[in-house]
Amino acid sequence: MMRHVGRAMLRMADFLSTEKLERLVTGLVRRRADRLPPDEALRFLFRIDGALYEMEGRKSIEYGGGTHTKHRHTGYHDFFVNRVRADERVLDVGCGSGALAQDLAERAGASVVGIDLSAANVDAARAKHAHPRVTYRVGDARDDIAGGPFDVVILSNVLEHLPDRAAFLSRLKDELRPGRFLIRVPLFERDWRAPLRKELGVEWRLDPGHETEYTPESFDAEMAGANLTVTHREVRWGEIWAEAV
Repeated sequence: MMRHVGRAMLRMADFLSTEKLERLVTGLVRRRADRLPPDEALRFLFRIDGALYEMEGRKSIEYGGGTHTKHRHTGYHDFFVNRVRADERVLDVGCGSGALAQDLAERAGASVVGIDLSAANVDAARAKHAHPRVTYRVGDARDDIAGGPFDVVILSNVLEHLPDRAAFLSRLKDELRPGRFLIRVPLFERDWRAPLRKELGVEWRLDPGHETEYTPESFDAEMAGANLTVTHREVRWGEIWAEAV
């Protein structure tokens, strides 16, 4: 019975204007939240917020023509490009669609190897962000890190997805002998909702695939655990951006 009701409601929604649907959905959510105790209301609202965040990310990639608009809005490429010199060899771990790798080759004059677990990402990178000084390959940097040495290893929104991160960094350091690491990771202390979600037992991570999200203290401890020295660290857009040697 409920399945039929749900289908009927979805069909009805197709005939409403976007404006009317917004009012209806907002009104329904507010009505339910106002009838719940505060803790249950917050869990309800946070679950909806999490679903919306995932949808917003997907649509931002579509709106950006295959590249998430955060690349443009946060200007995060500049952090990496400005710290790479011409003719340096760079390994971009978790290169995704290749937008950063192409920028490093084009603007910094570096030679870049981009590696990603996803064959679909690598196919997209080769199609959309090809460059004579960039090579893309499918692989897992935890097991497949041949091809060194590299001057720079980039880990942009990668470490938070991995277990045993200090051991992973140590292995990259020993086998690839980079002069420095350039790292970007998400902050747990990005806003007040993250600790409240965690307190309420609601998914608090920006991505359910995250093994961790950092505080400045936990980040420094992890770098020290890998025998790396942080030479630069800044916090912007709810993330830590760092250089370590």
